[in-house]
Amino acid sequence: MVAVASLTAPALAENTDVAPNDNPELSEGAELLNRGFQLLLEGLAKEVEPMADKWAEGWAELVERFGDLNAYYPPETLPNGDIIIRRRNPLDDQNTPPGETEL
Repeated sequence: MVAVASLTAPALAENTDVAPNDNPELSEGAELLNRGFQLLLEGLAKEVEPMADKWAEGWAELVERFGDLNAYYPPETLPNGDIIIRRRNPLDDQNTPPGETEL
């Protein structure tokens, strides 16, 4: 008997039919809030979209420039605040002209 009751309990819990609200002002307010949030999110999405495009372009440039990120150690912050990214296998010094350093 307990097993049958435990099997029917979830079915009873799934019944989400709620009686219509007796307060039409409350229903109208909830609908207005819902629409307001939709408009807010749509406006934010329109403002963020150009930034997202620029971020995607910058990320693509970074990936193209660095290639495989496994070739680098994690970034280090020096005591003076500079951030350096070291290669795991340094490049040959023959490719770099003397007196010039690539930043």
